Amino acid sequence: MAEVAAGHCVARACGFITDLGRLLEDEHSNSPQALLERSRRPGRSMGSFARALEDFFTLRGLALPSDQAERLAAGRRHRRVEAVPEPLRQAVAAFDVFRMRAQDRARRAGTRPRTNHTLETALATLRDLAVFLINERVKDGWSLVDVHDIEAFLAVLPRARKRRLTVLRQFFRFARAQKLLLVDPTRGLAAKEASGFRGQTLTLDQQRELFRRWTAEDLVHPHEALVGMLALLHGASSSEVRLLQITDVDRLAQSIRLGKRPHPVPLDPASWTVLQRCLDHRNGWPTENPHVMVTKGTKAGRSPASTAYLSHVLDDCGFPPRMIRSTRLLDLVNTMDPKLVAAAFGMDPQATLIYLSDRIDETRLSQWETERG
Repeated sequence: MAEVAAGHCVARACGFITDLGRLLEDEHSNSPQALLERSRRPGRSMGSFARALEDFFTLRGLALPSDQAERLAAGRRHRRVEAVPEPLRQAVAAFDVFRMRAQDRARRAGTRPRTNHTLETALATLRDLAVFLINERVKDGWSLVDVHDIEAFLAVLPRARKRRLTVLRQFFRFARAQKLLLVDPTRGLAAKEASGFRGQTLTLDQQRELFRRWTAEDLVHPHEALVGMLALLHGASSSEVRLLQITDVDRLAQSIRLGKRPHPVPLDPASWTVLQRCLDHRNGWPTENPHVMVTKGTKAGRSPASTAYLSHVLDDCGFPPRMIRSTRLLDLVNTMDPKLVAAAFGMDPQATLIYLSDRIDETRLSQWETERG
């Protein structure tokens, strides 16, 4: 009772206790794992009662976490496959099964399996290709696809050419192995993508405006200020801020641990003040969630804020997190040794080389250098 009362209102806590009593009185097993499975609601959400039970049991080692995330991922993959036009759907569904088996083998072998996001993105690319073939090229079979169809499809989103071509190569290799076609239409195609940085960056005036917004305007949400300041001054990614926990904050040294960075990140006074605002906002919730960023949907559990929430937390300032972070990385790499930057950020050394001045578009770099001056 004390567990649910700490994170929920009285009415909801009483409702949880009533639901738990109903489960304990039925004819089924009362083991923690069985209670957790029976408490789950059908549909895309397992329900707040099931989430509360899961947090309570797993925190004390009484039950294993539920497979809710895997069920949701399976539902997303199923919807993408179902969106493929019927004449081309069977091959895409078989490819999905093949990739899921590969993911399971990788997990069993202890290697790095593809993430659910990667698998879903691949299916979305194949869905778009299938719709394109039916509507634009009037082809209802994979055996009819040729290199010209692939080139026309890739030309629709030229900036996504490399990513889409990688997925298509994997699919058509699978299709050829299954004898769905004789010739791989992606063979010989080049990504035609420069290795340099091609994203957008902030001007110096824009950086100053954002700094003033996040440090001087009290109406700005603490989550926006925290994500923005850590990206602007410390090159933090949304994932690093999303997974930041209370135990990662060192109040004496005024530093934090971010992601896989090997050393704590010392915070400047402005960033530390913004962090304290976020912690004060968190303390306003009756929560035991260990993360610094706590939302209405996560205050009753222990999971971090969703990636969807982080993708929109900076909408009010008008700039995406990646653009702000890229600006900081571009500055650091071109004023310091890229290897030192990679070591400080816990990145692969090759990942920082794309930000070097001799790999960036000259027009963008000259403008950036002028604005810095």
